[in-house]
Amino acid sequence: MSQIFTGNFTQQEPLPEASIEAAVRVMRHGRLHRYNLAEGEKGETAQLEEEFAAFTGAKYCLAVASGGYALAAALRAAGARAGDAVLTNAFTLAPVPGAIANAGCTPVFVEVTDRLVMDLDDLKAKIARSGARFLMLSHMRGHIVDMDALMAICDGAGVQVIEDCAHTMGAAWNGVPSGRHGVAGCYSTQTFKHLNSGEGGFLVTDDAGLAARAIMLSGSYMLFERHTAGPPAEVFEQIKLETPNCSGRMDNLRAAILRPQLRNLPDQCAAWNARYQRIESGLANTPGVTVIERPAAESYVMSSFQFLCPDFTAEQMVALQKRTAARGVELKWFGADQPVGFTSRHDSWQYVAAQSLPNTDRILAGLMDMRLPLTFSLADCDLIAQIIREEAGILHQAG
Repeated sequence: MSQIFTGNFTQQEPLPEASIEAAVRVMRHGRLHRYNLAEGEKGETAQLEEEFAAFTGAKYCLAVASGGYALAAALRAAGARAGDAVLTNAFTLAPVPGAIANAGCTPVFVEVTDRLVMDLDDLKAKIARSGARFLMLSHMRGHIVDMDALMAICDGAGVQVIEDCAHTMGAAWNGVPSGRHGVAGCYSTQTFKHLNSGEGGFLVTDDAGLAARAIMLSGSYMLFERHTAGPPAEVFEQIKLETPNCSGRMDNLRAAILRPQLRNLPDQCAAWNARYQRIESGLANTPGVTVIERPAAESYVMSSFQFLCPDFTAEQMVALQKRTAARGVELKWFGADQPVGFTSRHDSWQYVAAQSLPNTDRILAGLMDMRLPLTFSLADCDLIAQIIREEAGILHQAG
């Protein structure tokens, strides 16, 4: 009889006891708003910003209500204006083009490669064709492009890079933390990311003016001096008068939940990678399945797994989803004609003019994706890989 997996692909680990205790302390005193502080109190949110800035090596950090808010705020704070073209990955998730549209800008999609990263040749062509001054680079599903080559292209063309690090908190390229190559890095603490506060995010930068504008955008009123991970007060002199309030602050309750998790993040990253590598090993040399190549310069953190079935038809991809689901393994297919749950593709976002992306379409047609929560054991990962290997093998042989 075929083995069945009984785990839950959307069940995260419980919050650590230290997070629960910290949250209860904040609830007991009731000062949830980040600027509602007792005499001499710095506040959980300000302390979290200091700690995350130290973790990434950034000069400045702003904690916000979501990763998507961080992206839109970073774009505005970097100087983007309504109507500007903003380059981004054709393979990403809806919050990325959504943040560009939220800032009043127009997404211009760049093709993806078989490694699921931005095609640098297409990037050069799109920069020349669009005249864009901004790139919102999505490290989609934890796959990092050659950042040295990308930054050389963008710096040479005067393009400012904002990194979407929703899936790469704790990762690096050639030893440089993800989010630290461009003018700003943006991160998410939504439940399915590497830190869990339900919703939340960070913006980091070394640019004092960008940090000050982002702080004002977040709704600091005239309380910007309480941002102890922000630039000095003199940077705000003109910025505070000309920057609108687009409130998106993080509160002290979420910050209290996150601080203990941040201290434990390196161990969590190692645990995710152990699960990823177990499935990677289990799917190696599976007929019909291609596992994504990872370059030596990339230090990844993988809380999800992707593989390609490049020769499968659409019918075979649907069949693979159904066959694995019948055995308890939930796969998401990025080639579906209609968006399903959180999974969608560039032609689903009809607030953006249709764009021709044949290489991306070809790759997404054979792309499967699944979550790897830390509630899975290594033995669970062995079973998941076995189920995928068996079902993909049946379809490949019948092919």
